Amino acid sequence: MGKVYAILGDIHANIDALEAVLADAQAQGVTDYVSVGDVVGYNAAPAECIRMVRDELKCPVVRGNHDHYVSYVEESLADFHPMAAAVVEWTRSQLSADDIQWLHDLPLSKPVMGFTIVHSTLDMPDHWGYVFDNLQAESNFVYQRTQICFHGHTHVPIIYEKRGSSVMHFDPVDFKVELGQKLFINVGSVGQPRDGDPRASYVIFDTAARTIRFRRLEYDVAAAQARIRAAYLPERLAQRLEVGR
Repeated sequence: MGKVYAILGDIHANIDALEAVLADAQAQGVTDYVSVGDVVGYNAAPAECIRMVRDELKCPVVRGNHDHYVSYVEESLADFHPMAAAVVEWTRSQLSADDIQWLHDLPLSKPVMGFTIVHSTLDMPDHWGYVFDNLQAESNFVYQRTQICFHGHTHVPIIYEKRGSSVMHFDPVDFKVELGQKLFINVGSVGQPRDGDPRASYVIFDTAARTIRFRRLEYDVAAAQARIRAAYLPERLAQRLEVGR
């Protein structure tokens, strides 16, 4: 019997967006959940999002770069954007030792019922490389052993397809998975979209019907902004939620 998965990416401590996504997923008949990483970072509810993903959903999760730098406290933040680094430091102060250990122990990639999840890429998952074009996607396909791999990291939903020796990309559209396709699918971001659409993004994968559906959800942006401001995090983080950048 097949399952209906909600594939969640880049939640980034935005509990208001996450709750909206989970309500929609339930209404859409989702049976199981996975996360392609970055549960924390940028927004102001890291502990709440960890509890939801770890304790309520109990779903497979891979480690994102923000999860990594929050939990690998010995690593330098010198190469991190100063705004992101400031939130990493703040996030550490908001989490328990168990929360930090959970983030630390997350795998970089994981097989899940015939598909794979990773935060960035399968070729060098610990280098946190961004995939913005076909050539960058090609490097991932060399290491992809399943027909479908879901990822995040760029916060921009997109489909990369490999057929034979050719790699193409498509804007996010609902479709049925076909034989001969190899797919590397960015599910977008729950908590901080960057494609100019401020609505939360996630993907539904029906393993029996072999369908992929992209979902966009309105959520209470003002509430997420209020949390950021109450925590005295950088104002730009609140502003960018309105515009999806």
